[in-house]
Amino acid sequence: MLIRARGVEKSYRLGDVTAPVLRGITVDVEAGGLTAIVGPSGCGKTTFLGLLGGLDAPDAGELVVAGLDLARAGAAALVEHRRRQVGFVFQFYNLLPSLTALENVEAGLEFLGLDPAARRRRALETLDRLMLADAAAKFPAQLSGGMQQRVAIARALARRPPLLLCDEPTGNLDQETGRQVFAELRALEKDGGVTVVVVTHDVELAAGADRVLRMSDGRVALA
Repeated sequence: MLIRARGVEKSYRLGDVTAPVLRGITVDVEAGGLTAIVGPSGCGKTTFLGLLGGLDAPDAGELVVAGLDLARAGAAALVEHRRRQVGFVFQFYNLLPSLTALENVEAGLEFLGLDPAARRRRALETLDRLMLADAAAKFPAQLSGGMQQRVAIARALARRPPLLLCDEPTGNLDQETGRQVFAELRALEKDGGVTVVVVTHDVELAAGADRVLRMSDGRVALA
């Protein structure tokens, strides 16, 4: 079991008011496959994804990802979790505009202890895998939105994480380009042995996932 959540709760403080966001999430996700999380805005999808990635900690419950109990892990263990176990892809590409596509991918590898030649070789291999070899020397401003998102996916994938977390990865793309990016994620899961969890508002795209989790009012159910 790659992800095991039991009674996960999370609230945020808004002035004098405590706003519950997750209300007892209980779900299992096996290794492999693509899981889509759908639901209305404000239902807790992004919050849950952030907890899976170790960006925040649950207030209550058990959350084990890749063997690490994120609810009880220390700061150093969470840093290693984010570095080694998880790749992130967001709606906004967050590429560094002064770096080429290749350099953006390489930048995500600097903390892995690879020598410069190994970093470049891995970055080039990953760009090639996503059919971006011809874009390696181009800057983000010279790339379409779809290509920028694929570079962002390459940056996350180059670290070879077992879990890829994607928050609205097609949200800034037109429908056809969004389908292409989703197809890339599907191919990575099928051919690369990566478990993919995608938060999306696009019900049509979610229908192509192996599993759909529907969130509502901070709770989750198998759709």
